[in-house]
Amino acid sequence: MFKYTRRKWLAAAGMLAAALCVTPATLRAFDGEAFEEKMFVEAQKAGRPILIEVSAAWCPVCKVQAKILNTLFKQPDIGKMLRIVVEYDIEKDVLKRFNVTKQSTLIAFKGTTETARSVGDSSEAGIEKLVRSAL
Repeated sequence: MFKYTRRKWLAAAGMLAAALCVTPATLRAFDGEAFEEKMFVEAQKAGRPILIEVSAAWCPVCKVQAKILNTLFKQPDIGKMLRIVVEYDIEKDVLKRFNVTKQSTLIAFKGTTETARSVGDSSEAGIEKLVRSAL
């Protein structure tokens, strides 16, 4: 018998909500092991652009950011970027690993190198600049 924990239910709900907004090829919901997954490691080794989006369901700024990102990720060059959503209220280990103290944090990587970071930015221009820093 498979037992669902609160964490698994929230992760599943987050993945479903995200899947309704962007293509599955570009968005990965963080599940506690995503940083060890083959896809992430290969993206880093290949120097692929990666966006870590730290979000909370209750955060109004996060909702604005997600809407902007969903639009940006429809562009062909940005759409190739790996987008990983980290649930602020659940993934405390990831927050420590990347020194994140607040929800609505966006971190861009080109492979293993962090290229930009923002907290609370809800401007389309600022978010696009951050995303493009990793391309």
